[in-house]
Amino acid sequence: MTAILPPFPYFVFAVFEPISLVGGFLTPLLDPAYFVSAQTPHLLPVPLTAGSQVVALQLGNVYLLLAMIGIGVLSATKDPKVVRNYVIALAIADIGHLASTYYVIGHDNYMDVRGWNSMAWGNIGVTTFLFMTRIGYLSGLFGNDRVASSIRKGL
Repeated sequence: MTAILPPFPYFVFAVFEPISLVGGFLTPLLDPAYFVSAQTPHLLPVPLTAGSQVVALQLGNVYLLLAMIGIGVLSATKDPKVVRNYVIALAIADIGHLASTYYVIGHDNYMDVRGWNSMAWGNIGVTTFLFMTRIGYLSGLFGNDRVASSIRKGL
């Protein structure tokens, strides 16, 4: 993995996030009905349609893709610009993820932390944590990027 990230962002982006994304891949694969109904923690579950099952499985696939892209980017580059742009893109995506969850479950359910199920903790709690860590990294809260100890010259 890249040696340029400060220790805390390194752990969050290169270890914690890929592991949680693999969890996001496995859940709809193993139990698509739960995955779909748990997206709205305060509403009654609805029957799983073929369309919602396909969307759940495709979303799971996107989570796996994001895990592989994250591991690939963070292990293949020592260029701070690449890492920062990757983190900026993820921060923008976090905003969309949080906003779409808010839009669907509504203000009261979004703010009812005690009523959150494990899916809401992932969609809201973990995403907020990741977003705040991204903003902290981008603003230098965790220190400067480290200088790569060795950079391979062109092949």
